[in-house]
Amino acid sequence: MKMNPNLKFDFSVNQENNTINATREFAANLTLVWDAWTKPEILDQWWAPKPYRTETKSMDFRVGGTWLYAMISPENEKHWCKADYKKIEPQKQLSWLDAFCDENGNENTGKPRSFWTNIFTEDNGITTVNVTLQHDSFEDIELIIKMGFKEGFTMALGNLDELLLSLK
Repeated sequence: MKMNPNLKFDFSVNQENNTINATREFAANLTLVWDAWTKPEILDQWWAPKPYRTETKSMDFRVGGTWLYAMISPENEKHWCKADYKKIEPQKQLSWLDAFCDENGNENTGKPRSFWTNIFTEDNGITTVNVTLQHDSFEDIELIIKMGFKEGFTMALGNLDELLLSLK
């Protein structure tokens, strides 16, 4: 799946600040893109890079709430993750602290956590999502990059492109 070449996608790593930054444009209005990031029935359709799929076990979408989900391999192996919501400004900003965990949400402390800040803006029907992942150390960034984060996240955003076209 190729993304629309007219839509912006930037991905960079800032070693000094221990951050990963991604800026992505979508050919859809803000309400639709916000819903795609905040409603489990839509998130499950795009969040995992193919051939994986996402299955939400629970979502409590509020500050202090948690999204608990599994990324499921083609062999049906489940990799559990959670997002602890820290800040929600509807259709503007969404922040969470993510973690690898078990099916009950118990954190795997051997793997790094990322603090995600997602800023949503719309201009003439094009919605931009600016994503910043803050890490405790550059070693944590190196580890998630080695685990395939850039490729997987790029693929997931491509899935969202496809989905948004069908939802319009």
